[in-house]
Amino acid sequence: MSKVIRFVSPAIVFFVVLLAWDFAVRWFEIHKVVLPPPRDVLQSFIDERWVLLKGAWITLQAAAAGLFASGLIGFSVALIFSLSGWIRNSFYPYVIFLQTVPIVAIAPLLILWFGNEFRTVVLVASIISIFPVISNVTSGLLSVHENFRDLFKLQSASTLQMLFKLRIPAAIPQLILGLRISCGLAVIGAIIGEFFVGDRGAYEGLGTIITARQANLRTSSMIAAVITCTLLGLVLLLIVHALNKTVFRRWTHGVGFETDGNG
Repeated sequence: MSKVIRFVSPAIVFFVVLLAWDFAVRWFEIHKVVLPPPRDVLQSFIDERWVLLKGAWITLQAAAAGLFASGLIGFSVALIFSLSGWIRNSFYPYVIFLQTVPIVAIAPLLILWFGNEFRTVVLVASIISIFPVISNVTSGLLSVHENFRDLFKLQSASTLQMLFKLRIPAAIPQLILGLRISCGLAVIGAIIGEFFVGDRGAYEGLGTIITARQANLRTSSMIAAVITCTLLGLVLLLIVHALNKTVFRRWTHGVGFETDGNG
């Protein structure tokens, strides 16, 4: 019964929001350019389904590539940080600084340096999504219980043995957590990159579609593209969840990534 409630409750909220949206448009007589009714957005989904699917596929590739790059590079950086306190103290502030720099401000520079290419969109997506991976994995590598470390020392384990048999397995749950946080950020980064790349080159991602529809005041189509962007974030989250359930299951099973019926 609890599982049924978990699925039914979001559906009820969804339909209530749609009804409130439609009611607000009718009651306040809001112009369609400002806020179209839900049926117009649905019609835009139907009329432009192939355009949206093509754009979603392009954006998904960029976001997934950016997420993969942030996971690989972020894990490697965290590994180096865990091995040297001097390196960690020297470079970690710059990692935080990179996170605080507005990506919208540096995206034009990245396009100037790397061109109006797919790789530039991937780079923007990876930059904006790398910090949660570095932060969480570094924390996981450094938070191994002291008793386990003492046990490895009693067995005369080398630094590499302790790293690969203790620290890295202990940090895998934190890697999954960092990737889950970065899923939405990767999509945001890809969309931001497409805002700029689409203005200057032949690019047909969702970010380009959104800017084109905005310029033509096609609000219903623009909202449909925005909703599609949101669905991409869910797709990436499902991919990470699948990795958690298959590849990393032995390290993450039973450590807080599953929700029970009361959760």
